[in-house]
Amino acid sequence: MSNTIVLPKIMEIGGGAINKLANILDGLHCKKPCIITDPVMAELGYVDQLNQLLSLSAIDTGLFKDCIAEPTEDSIKTAVLQVRDGGYDCLIALGGGSAIDSAKAIAILAEFGGSMRDYKVPVSVNHAGLPVIAIPTTAGTGSEATRATVITDAETDEKMLCMGPGLIPAAAIVDFELTLSCPPRVTADTGIDALTHAIEAYVSRKANPFSDQQAIAAIKLLAPNLRSAFHEPDNRAAREAMMIGACLAGMAFSNASVALVHGMSRPIGAHFHVPHGLSNAMLLPAVTEFSIPGAQERYADCARLMGVASKEDSNEQANANLLEELQAINSELLVPSLAEFGADKDHYFSIRTLMAEQALASGSPNNNPRIPTIEDMKKIYEAVWV
Repeated sequence: MSNTIVLPKIMEIGGGAINKLANILDGLHCKKPCIITDPVMAELGYVDQLNQLLSLSAIDTGLFKDCIAEPTEDSIKTAVLQVRDGGYDCLIALGGGSAIDSAKAIAILAEFGGSMRDYKVPVSVNHAGLPVIAIPTTAGTGSEATRATVITDAETDEKMLCMGPGLIPAAAIVDFELTLSCPPRVTADTGIDALTHAIEAYVSRKANPFSDQQAIAAIKLLAPNLRSAFHEPDNRAAREAMMIGACLAGMAFSNASVALVHGMSRPIGAHFHVPHGLSNAMLLPAVTEFSIPGAQERYADCARLMGVASKEDSNEQANANLLEELQAINSELLVPSLAEFGADKDHYFSIRTLMAEQALASGSPNNNPRIPTIEDMKKIYEAVWV
């Protein structure tokens, strides 16, 4: 059995990689980029930094700086018109996963038209829109290396998963120095998100020998450095390990798919405005406990890769250690429960069935080693309330 592997055409990785931006644009034959970002990136001076770099090569840029944390189709409509009417030939996505996801959607809509609902799973986005140069500033989503984007339908509160080789960025600049300004909460949430990507890719029913190697390498980088990056923001070695690990985890799940955590996470984010990485963190221990019976050896491998079990430990003991470690990470990194986050309890419990149905419709739960029923997911939603 063969597997189709899709990756960015160009990847520049390492401290100072951002300085190669003009060369990358030249390699892609792009001359008129539009920067897609959010207000925080502009305030921190990153947009000015890009413009200064590009001015040395006489490259002028456009700017859309109104990306929001959980992008909706409404939030990108202005950008689609701006890009289409401005004659831009590529997009520079600067920021976390939300900015990169927004840019991917903008690139498709500006080139081909329609609405994001036209591109949601099970549709496969096979044709690339405008080239996207992804520059992540968090070590988390791995969106710079994935063939996926998630855009919310504000009318229905559905997080629409769109996938296909046409959504892979043309280039990725993975520069860990851009993460040094990340606050602890963002570091924690995006870091656990990356770890979730790696674990889910490894246990996914669509795992393959290529994705396994990326997932294994990612877990070995992320697990021992997550706490250090959280507690020591200026720890460059930890930041670099997290950035590379997140990118590898993105490669892994892009080519193996995520599973139940992500399926159940999207409705929580859509209905209660919980940041994506944080909702994944809330769910990871409970979903892992549910899923272990479907892939005991694979989850035990994860425990050993994370350094919380040895080769001599039985799979049963390794999996017990894994669950304990996932809970410990959440505790140390101050991951709140949904109740602590401030979600409305009555509303939450009243829409558990709807959220479970939306999770199932995304397709991700069917990649899980233990495929859940609607009732199974409702029980997990109950378990993560407190």
